[in-house]
Amino acid sequence: MRFRRITIVQAPAPTQREVNEQLQWLGGSLGLFNERDKDKSCFRIFITLLRSAKRREELTSDELAALTGLSRGTVVHHLNRLMSAGIVESYRSRYVLRVDSLEGLVAKLGEDLDRTLASLKEIAAEIDRKLSP
Repeated sequence: MRFRRITIVQAPAPTQREVNEQLQWLGGSLGLFNERDKDKSCFRIFITLLRSAKRREELTSDELAALTGLSRGTVVHHLNRLMSAGIVESYRSRYVLRVDSLEGLVAKLGEDLDRTLASLKEIAAEIDRKLSP
């Protein structure tokens, strides 16, 4: 079984409707970007992958490093995080967003979350039955 880390951070929606602020909020709400990412490297990788998804292109880690100005090691670190979150997929050493739109991505993550919650509910009910007198 493959593990997937689903993180949702509840934060107020941005008041301004600037795309960059909305993207920061979306990624932050998905637990992708945090205060430790001072140079916004994960954000830069995410935006680059989003743009490539719109063009239906897959990128290697070397291509992502060149496009973002980051080291390949930094890119690989963030790609692994994005893959474990179910946001990025890898095919033949090339990386792509799981779907080609943000709305589709949020819908897929919602499906993942629904399946996870259904499993949790099922196991919780079973435990409750076992612990009942």
